[in-house]
Amino acid sequence: MYRTHTCGELRITNQGTEVCLAGWVQRLRKLGGMTFIDLRDRYGITQLTIEEQAPADLRELADKLGREFVVQAKGKVVERSNKNPKIDTGEIEIAVLELKVLNAAQTPPFTIEDNTDGGEELRATYRYIDLRRNPLKRAIMLRHTMAQEVRSYLSGQHFLEIETPVLIKSTPEGARDFVVPSRMNLGQFYALPQSPQTFKQLLMVAGYDRYFQIVRCFRDEDLRADRQPEFTQIDCEMAFVERDDVLNAFEGLAKHLFKSVLCGYLRHSNHPRYNQPFPRISYADAMRYYGTDKPDIRFEMKICDLTSLAKGHGFPVFDSADYVGGICVKGAAEYTRKQLDELTEWVKRPQIGAKGLVYARLTPDGIKSSVDKFYTQEVLQQWAVRMEAMEGDLILILCGAEKKTQEALGDLRLEMGNRLGLRKKDDFAPLWVYDFPLLEWDDETQRFYAMHHPFTSPKPQDMDKFLSPKKEDLEQVCANAYDFVINGVEIGGGSIRIHDSAIQKRMFEVLGFSEAEADYRFGFIINAFTYGAPPHGGIAFGFDRWCTVFGGSESIRDYIAFPKNNSGRDMMLDAPSHIDAAQMKELGLASASER
Repeated sequence: MYRTHTCGELRITNQGTEVCLAGWVQRLRKLGGMTFIDLRDRYGITQLTIEEQAPADLRELADKLGREFVVQAKGKVVERSNKNPKIDTGEIEIAVLELKVLNAAQTPPFTIEDNTDGGEELRATYRYIDLRRNPLKRAIMLRHTMAQEVRSYLSGQHFLEIETPVLIKSTPEGARDFVVPSRMNLGQFYALPQSPQTFKQLLMVAGYDRYFQIVRCFRDEDLRADRQPEFTQIDCEMAFVERDDVLNAFEGLAKHLFKSVLCGYLRHSNHPRYNQPFPRISYADAMRYYGTDKPDIRFEMKICDLTSLAKGHGFPVFDSADYVGGICVKGAAEYTRKQLDELTEWVKRPQIGAKGLVYARLTPDGIKSSVDKFYTQEVLQQWAVRMEAMEGDLILILCGAEKKTQEALGDLRLEMGNRLGLRKKDDFAPLWVYDFPLLEWDDETQRFYAMHHPFTSPKPQDMDKFLSPKKEDLEQVCANAYDFVINGVEIGGGSIRIHDSAIQKRMFEVLGFSEAEADYRFGFIINAFTYGAPPHGGIAFGFDRWCTVFGGSESIRDYIAFPKNNSGRDMMLDAPSHIDAAQMKELGLASASER
């Protein structure tokens, strides 16, 4: 056999045991006539020692080793004289009796260390080497642990894991599909699924009332640090449920992962709020108080509407604005003019889009504001009372169109949270956001689009407005939808689905589909609803994203074994790439002249 033990399991209790190890050479050191080799596998590192009096051929072979050589070593476990408390095997070493090179290696293009000298693109090109580093190894192991815990918990709650097709019909609505040409049906194409949405609903019609799947999905969209063209979802659906049934079921999953993965596997402190009911707020309140539909509630600093107090005092900027709002930054009254000027420039950046920033400091000598000449101390004190600001606090105010200003204040709130150290990576604050708008109007195309997807049900109390022909009524319809958020990151989203074929047809009508078009794209599910579809709903969690949040990283690429870069390219495989003329012809993609 190649090994009797791994490089991470031997301890002082194994002293005197003859063992055989195999792994990669992490580093070599010579001290006098002795050679020390750090041998690594995915379980850890064990030090090998070749004594000065070892046979000449053994010492000569050791001299020829290089970093990342794959070797096999046989020897005896002995106690180390210079123990290393930083590694689990630090009390022992292996006195080598035999050494064999299983495969020589070129010198790697970057160091296999926690803090490597390799740039992102270089490491992506040699991803199989980068995966040897401890940070990525820990990320992949965390992902495995989370997947196992998800399966264990949901199976224990009577969910069935059922696979759904990867080659499906293209139904473009939302993100762009990746399409696959069919060789056997020339001129026709499959699509890769953006999610298993329709299939999991069909499973509900089929009577499989609790379904889940850890599933690969594909979306041809612009990429960010938290997006990939292919990604993994924890996809779930339940029949005979209302909204709160779904939230309660998957809050249970979240609490299980907090306990088993975050507090167990990652040894994070068990915060009381992981065991308490998660906060639930409406989309309207999320925008009103946080300026975003995915609030970070690790800290307070809520947005406060000052419109009624700020307008009508002769300050033209506020008087002409639709909305005036602010945040109270606790203990920041000491901010200097230079710091406030820098914040003003920060909010003026195109990403934020504010035209300026008004501030008010609550000092022992009264409230000092950048708009003192327009507002008396009495009025400024009214601002402070409404914002619950105390002496030593700083008020920051923006104005403009309501939604845009709330979003800018939300960005400013997060920036101040970062600057004050309030967004701690080892603190996790989950919540649910619900009652999103069902539809959004696009002026350019003059039509409604589904905010979530076209199978989301309107809230029952808004059904009359949904059936109304009036645009203003449709704009007020709330979706029976919900998102799960942790630390300002949308981890999952779902809804109660439409299960009535007449309501589903109405949804397609509102979205501007002709009857023929709706039947061509979605006739299979409309037809299925006529054969006894139960009330049902579900949710899909971004598995890569959840791993990233638990792991304390900024990019989901660290938690995917072979990710794409920001341009959607696989740097290791150099994909996507061209295919040859014969393949093009076989798939019916060649031009007439090339055929």
